[in-house]
Formats: sequence, C-alpha cells, structure tokens
Amino acid sequence: MSPPLAAILSLSQLMVESNAGTMFELVKELHDGAEELKRHTTNPISLNAGCELFIAFVTLFPHESDSFAELKTELVKQGQKYAKEAISYRNKIAELMLDFIKDDSVILTHSYSRVVMRALLHAHKTKRISVYVTEARPRGLGVKTHEVLTAVGIPCTVVLDSAVAYVMDKVDFVLVGSEAVVESGGLINAVGSNQMAIIAKAAHKPFYALAESYKFHRLFPLSQYDLPTHNPSILSFPSLPPRPFVTPPTTSGVSPPIAKSGIDESLNVTPTSSSERSMSAEMTAKNPDVDYTRPDLISLVFSDVGILTPEAISQYLVAMFAG
Repeated sequence: MSPPLAAILSLSQLMVESNAGTMFELVKELHDGAEELKRHTTNPISLNAGCELFIAFVTLFPHESDSFAELKTELVKQGQKYAKEAISYRNKIAELMLDFIKDDSVILTHSYSRVVMRALLHAHKTKRISVYVTEARPRGLGVKTHEVLTAVGIPCTVVLDSAVAYVMDKVDFVLVGSEAVVESGGLINAVGSNQMAIIAKAAHKPFYALAESYKFHRLFPLSQYDLPTHNPSILSFPSLPPRPFVTPPTTSGVSPPIAKSGIDESLNVTPTSSSERSMSAEMTAKNPDVDYTRPDLISLVFSDVGILTPEAISQYLVAMFAG
C-alpha cells in the first residue's frame, strides 16, 4: 500500500478512537496524528500528501448531521471507502498510458515504481515492448524492476545511473513514477529522475510521469533545497583536522616557505580491490533519496483523474482544496 493511503487509513482509525467533541478538536487531533506519522519516516513527502488530502476532506465535508458522533462515523466510513477505491487508480493510469505505448516501443524507466510496473505489465498483454531501467543506487531498486519484467517475458536491461545520456538515443520515451506531484506541476521522485528529465529534454524525448491523484501535494519547491527531506548534512563536506603550518628557520637571502601542506607525497596508500569499492553507510547517508524535476521538463502527467499537463496540475490542486 502506498504511504498516502496508509496515512488516510491511519487517520481514519485515529478518528474512531478520538474523544473530540468539536470539529476544531478533531482537526487538531488529526494534525497531531499526521505529525506523529511523519516522525516515523525519513521521507515523509508522499505521506504528507495523504495526510493533507484527508484533513482537507474532513474540513470541507458538509456538516449536515445533528450529532457530531454520527458525523465522525460518516467521515471514517468515507475515508475507508476512498482508500479502498484508490487501490484501483493504478489500473486506470495503466489504461490511459496504453495509447501512448506503441508496438515495439523502447522505454527507459527509473528505479522501481508500482504504478509504472502496472502500466508496463498491462502494455505487455497486447504490445511488444523493451525496457531499460536505471540501477538506481544506492538501493539498487532497478534490479528489482529487471527481475519482475524479465520473469514475465519483457526484454529488460539494467543501465548504470551514469549511462542515462548514453542510452537516451535508443529509447522512445522516459516513464517514471512519483513520490508526489507538486503545485507547480513539478515532480518529486527517486533521486536521479531530474537528471533523466534534463537529458530527455536535450534529446527531444518525451518524459512522462505517472501519479495517483492522492500523491498531488500542495508544495511549491523552487529548487532541490526546498524539499522537506533536505537537511544540512546532505552533500556536506566532512570535517577534517586543520593542516599543520611549519615555518623552518630562515637563512640569509632565502625566503621561507609560507606553509607546508601536511601531505606526504611519498605516503603509500594501499588501494582497495574493485570488489571492495562501494559507498559506506556514512557516504550514502549524505546523499538525497529524492529530487525535484521542474514542470518545464515534464511532457505529461498520467493520473486517475486524466492526462494532465504540468500547468493543469496547479489548476486541479487549487480546485481540489478549495472544495
């Protein structure tokens, strides 16, 4: 289950156990519950989208019942109903995507995305497709995509993250999933998506994003560093001991060296074998999990509410949260 749906069901259960007697108290409890959920994940972006959607639904729900307890019961019922129906959204997206996948298409995708997998498996029923998938380090989830596609008979090759530009001329389009689609029409997804979009744009290849509508998020990042997941430790330099400065005695007519670097060029460093060269946990922790792709790099967003341009995402979000 996607984090946004899990969040909606969690907040629905919170309402079942709530002792709130007014809408103000209930909404406060939901906000507190959402904050508690966020504290238990390192990447709260898609979870935020689900919490935001459910709290807006509760706030905007027409209060026609005379009993607040009855209203809470109805809200819980509607939340659970939505989560159940939303499971089918990936099938709707896969059906919309089908018309854009021609026979013998060569597709480049990134990491592992459940909605992208649904679209590819659906297309495989009636069309011949081949797929390149990025390795998606450090978690290597592209290998999982390769295993699933290969098992069902779809030709698939894993591509190094650093070889995206190399392979771009061989593909018909790029297809990625999403952590969230934000108010600007931009995309937040597994790190590496942004560079794929930049390269696709330069190569004049369509860049398509698949996103369930419960991942539409009222967030407006202007750069990578505006994302909720960013913190000062990401891509920071390590603290090193100060370099020693040595000033030797001077002799007449000879200027002393300003400083000594402290590096012994004769120092022999034992190289690691190629099988041992991998990023340490500390190195990995200094890298981002997700990145932001600007709307001008995205061709179309396929969602359960239709096929949208990035500009249309903003309009949809405004309408959705305006009631």
